[in-house]
Amino acid sequence: MKTVNFAETNSVINQYVAELRDVNIQTDRMRFRRNVERIGELMAYEMSKTLDYTTRKIQTPLGTAKASVPADDLVIATVFRAGLPLHQGFLNVFDRAGNAFVSAYRFYKDKECRDLDVHIEYIATPDLTQKTVMLVDPMLATGESMELAWQAFLTKGRPKRLLIACVIASRQGVEHLEKLFPDDNVTLWCATIDPGLDERYYIVPGLGDAGDLAFGEKL
Repeated sequence: MKTVNFAETNSVINQYVAELRDVNIQTDRMRFRRNVERIGELMAYEMSKTLDYTTRKIQTPLGTAKASVPADDLVIATVFRAGLPLHQGFLNVFDRAGNAFVSAYRFYKDKECRDLDVHIEYIATPDLTQKTVMLVDPMLATGESMELAWQAFLTKGRPKRLLIACVIASRQGVEHLEKLFPDDNVTLWCATIDPGLDERYYIVPGLGDAGDLAFGEKL
């Protein structure tokens, strides 16, 4: 698996990540969602440079023009609920893409919140056979929910290519995906990569619970 870390270069993505992390700004849910969305838009633009292209002739009122346009049959896939703003950012750019959704949530099997499990219970997707799938989820912690989401999507067809995008990844999550996807045909795009996880498997320094910050606390 190839990994792209946008934090290693200077771009406005770094500003949006900084605001997502800032406890004095992230209480504004609308701004939090919009910052995740904007990161998705910028990531989608960068990822578009890696797609396959074909040349088309476009009829204008005055003649014809040639245009190089993406040839990939795209599907944007995400995990409920935290993934929705990032998904929307990608959809703003790839507005003709198909869409796939899966629900995955973490739960702790002990009172100390140290024995973590992930549960999948819902999936809605088009046929993924020979599609280029962009699997987007803002937080890559252990990598287990991403793995389970991918396995769920595979029940709906074998894509020809996988592109993964997240806002904040942990080093452990990246290493987990590297073992899961040894093939160079898979690329992971991260706005930034943080060094570790705490005892509850939250990314440190991270930003907290992305789903709660975007949509409010859950029971």
